This record gives sequence, structure tokens and C-alpha cells, in this order.
Amino acid sequence: MGRSTVSGNFMFTETSIDGVVVVDVKSYGDERGYFMETYKKSDFVAGGITCDFVQDNQSSSTKGVLRGLHFQKEHPQAKLVRVVSGRVFDVAVDLRPGSPTYGKWEGVELSAENRRQFFVPRGFAHGFLVLSDTAEFCYKCDDVYYPNDEGGLMWNDPDIGIAWPALEGDATFDPSEVILSEKDGKHASFKEFSV
Repeated sequence: MGRSTVSGNFMFTETSIDGVVVVDVKSYGDERGYFMETYKKSDFVAGGITCDFVQDNQSSSTKGVLRGLHFQKEHPQAKLVRVVSGRVFDVAVDLRPGSPTYGKWEGVELSAENRRQFFVPRGFAHGFLVLSDTAEFCYKCDDVYYPNDEGGLMWNDPDIGIAWPALEGDATFDPSEVILSEKDGKHASFKEFSV
């Protein structure tokens, strides 16, 4: 992890890929529970995230479900992602032409316990693997979803080489436990995408 900036209740930490940011959130709690801000535009702008978010989404998935690696071709979306229940491993793959980190990935565990968020800028493929029995995943987008504009990369492409972690209860990662949609099982390789 790189340089960190604190603004309000948020700490923004740079990653090895320019523009991809881990956001740690301060929460306030006692025996009754907790309270936290999940987004405040002025603090995010101070932390270098200047998107105008226009849509919020939420999904629920079971252990082993892998959603991704998705992107939109002509209408790319920046995303601010977090988990409100369970644990996931969230990944961003740099697809920006000319980027010094083109084809490189960054990943982070997001959970209800760590309350961490992950900012994925435009120009990235994005996906996540559910590590816990179930997980509820929430994300903000700075553009709406266009069904005819979607693309994807193979989740297990050896040229990208994502180091997926083990599911809860397992000692090591077992690719046979990954559950994909039919569409996610047919994505292109990174070589096919890059031609």
C-alpha cells in the first residue's frame, strides 16, 4: 500500500495501481451497535475521488460465487464497492491503454467486519469472490449500466494471474469450488482482449 490521505471519517490509501484506492472508514460504536458514514462527497474529493456517482447497486451471493471480471466497453464505470454482510475478495484489473500497469491487478478483502471500501476507477475490469457462507455487496457507479455494452475477462486467466484466496473453512484455494454464471464462464482471455 502507498500514501494515505485522511479526510473526515475516511482514510484513502493508494495501491500499486494509479487511481485504485482502498478506503478505510471510521465507525463509532458501543454495546448498542455502531454508526458510520459510508460516503461524503467533500471528504472523497479531498481524498482524490471526484466521481459523480449516479447509481447504487446491491447483490447477494453464496460462498464460492465469483462475479466478474466485468467492464463496460463504451460506457466505463467507476465503482466504489463495499460489503455489508459476509466477506469477499474484490479485484480490479487495469485495462487502460498505455497505462504502465496495463494487465496488472489489485485485490483487497472487504467484509462487514473491516468495513473497508475499494474504489475502482474507469478503465478497469472488476470482480469478486465470495469467501463466507453468504455476502451482500453494495456499490456506487458513476454511470448507468448498459446491457449491450458489457465485456468480460476470464477470472482465472494465467496472463493476469490473480491470486484468489481460499474460501472460509479451506486451507488453500480450490478452483473447483468457484461458482460462475454461464456468461462469466465464457469471457475472453486477456490476450484475446488485447488484440
